[in-house]
Amino acid sequence: MKYKKWTLEQKLEILSVSEDIGIVETCRKYSVSTGTFYSWKKKFEHKGEAGLKVTYDTKSKELKAAEEENRVLRKLLSDRDIELEVQRELLKKSLGHQIQ
Repeated sequence: MKYKKWTLEQKLEILSVSEDIGIVETCRKYSVSTGTFYSWKKKFEHKGEAGLKVTYDTKSKELKAAEEENRVLRKLLSDRDIELEVQRELLKKSLGHQIQ
């Protein structure tokens, strides 16, 4: 069975229709499993509309972008640390030769 993504409006409609025609009929009408329906109902009862909002798509994209940026910045920082260490070593050698 193919996975379907439901919008907030669709979820709210399904929850409200279930009060009129019943849970089983609503689930059949909209092709929603009863487990999914009860999960939505529980989230709606605890958090309201905020519990039903779709966040996984945008959140995961933002998280992936942030992780990639973090990886690039760490790489740049480590490269810069290596450059500084090499410069310090060269400076020590050049100053050491001048003192003698």
